[in-house]
Amino acid sequence: MNKKLEQKQQIKLAVDCIIFGFNNNRLELLLVHRGFEPEKGKWSLIGGFVGNDEDIDDAANRVLYDLSGLENIYMEQVRTFGKADRDSSGRVVSTTYSAMILKSEYNEERVGKYDAKWFPIEDLPELIFDHSEMVGSAIRRLRRRVRNFPIAFNLLPAKFTLPQLQMLYEGILSESLDKRNFRRKVSQMNYLVRLEEKDMSESRKGAYFYRFDEELYNKELNFNL
Repeated sequence: MNKKLEQKQQIKLAVDCIIFGFNNNRLELLLVHRGFEPEKGKWSLIGGFVGNDEDIDDAANRVLYDLSGLENIYMEQVRTFGKADRDSSGRVVSTTYSAMILKSEYNEERVGKYDAKWFPIEDLPELIFDHSEMVGSAIRRLRRRVRNFPIAFNLLPAKFTLPQLQMLYEGILSESLDKRNFRRKVSQMNYLVRLEEKDMSESRKGAYFYRFDEELYNKELNFNL
């Protein structure tokens, strides 16, 4: 029998959270300074090991809560990274999760604990190990899914204007969208409910606020940008 097969596996299971937020009309990523070796002091995703009796999804939610103080956040499993030499501390297999949080609800008091900072996705610092590959994979998945599913609304407050919505999509897709074409498509979304309140901060005429009605969306299930 192959001696390698007889050896007891020494593999650790981890999760890494790729946390997106939207600020100043641009998509941002939350990173932390790594507080221990190897690669201490360098920029990193927030992550942790999965407990022996812990479900992997629960581990990801625990890590996210520990950093942000937020619960019930929209999160998707993205991909598992398992190259034998990806972590210089030993054999670690990590599953990545993509999360979207409303920055206005982010608990800034936790920043000091982790030395966390938001970065625009187009201007990220050098990251440890294969974390840049993890981020790239999550961004590509986000851009695919945002065209067919209303996940972007998780980055907006409960009420928002159409200009804000368009800027969000442009920030995620990293491209300009034709205003008339965008609004034509939005007008077909019956689950976007216009409110009788206006945002008067940008112009004299103002812009109506809208809200996303998840119940109406679940009845239609035909989102397509």
